[in-house]
Amino acid sequence: MKLKRLKKKHLEGIEYREGSENIFADIGILNPEEAMAKAEIAMKIHDTIKKKKLTQAKAAKILKISQPKVSLLLRGYLTDFSLERLLRFLNDLGQDVCISITPASRGHGSTWVSDASSSKRRAVLGR
Repeated sequence: MKLKRLKKKHLEGIEYREGSENIFADIGILNPEEAMAKAEIAMKIHDTIKKKKLTQAKAAKILKISQPKVSLLLRGYLTDFSLERLLRFLNDLGQDVCISITPASRGHGSTWVSDASSSKRRAVLGR
């Protein structure tokens, strides 16, 4: 995959490149939108496990996966987990996941992940 060219900037003689809102796109990961969505959902899973004060072993029982898989999930190794499976994990942890479909404001629609408490789009899927 071709890396996105980030614009060079200078501050007090130091050259730097300002990234986009998606680090996965900036570093050339395939399907960066999906990677960002999975990362955001994994963070919600992590936060929920922490809030409920679950051990990895207890979380594994709830999620019906092994403790080493929970460890990988919590450390961000997400290639073995589909978006659908991550959403199911949130349900298993007692969280509601709301998918809302509305007409697009432009020609092509988009998909995003956000908190119910915030209208800020955290991970955008699609074009």
